[in-house]
Amino acid sequence: MKIRKTALPGVLVIEPQIYKDSRGLFFESYHQERYREAGLRASFVQDNVSHSDKGVLRGLHYQLLHPQGKLVSVAAGEVFDVCVDIRQGSPTFGRWFSQILSAQNHWQMFVPAGFAHGFCVTSETAMFTYKCTNFYAPGDEYSIRWDDPTIGIDWPLDVPLLSGKDAEAPLLHEAKAQLPSWRSNDT
Repeated sequence: MKIRKTALPGVLVIEPQIYKDSRGLFFESYHQERYREAGLRASFVQDNVSHSDKGVLRGLHYQLLHPQGKLVSVAAGEVFDVCVDIRQGSPTFGRWFSQILSAQNHWQMFVPAGFAHGFCVTSETAMFTYKCTNFYAPGDEYSIRWDDPTIGIDWPLDVPLLSGKDAEAPLLHEAKAQLPSWRSNDT
């Protein structure tokens, strides 16, 4: 596997080694020891799957008191996956990174705790999977507006299908009281 660092500290893109033959293909989607040897030392406690249609945008989501790191991938279809550094005081606060994840490339992205995460479906449908470092806490879910102009994400669609919560999410500067803080020893 190949692990690529990004411009945002702690955000990683993982390209697994694919074994193909006349029957199809095989790859390891997760191997704790190999990931740890490569520098991804997160422990995962919960796996999630979402299925969405083309044009659906989910995000930008995060938990504050129960922060989650996420190892995300796509089992079917394709998504434009995004994370935003929302750690107040971070040198990369408000910056975003995106990666196309698909069932064709089999890539994964690791989104550390302290980052908001979202994706939009660019194929007819997509099956999105993610491993989380902390359990989902319903009372601790927050969102940042997907189209916040100060963040400036270059989404590949103009009019997404949104949940009511995501459509009403605050802008980054309006959510300051509900954002995590950055510590100098953070990645």
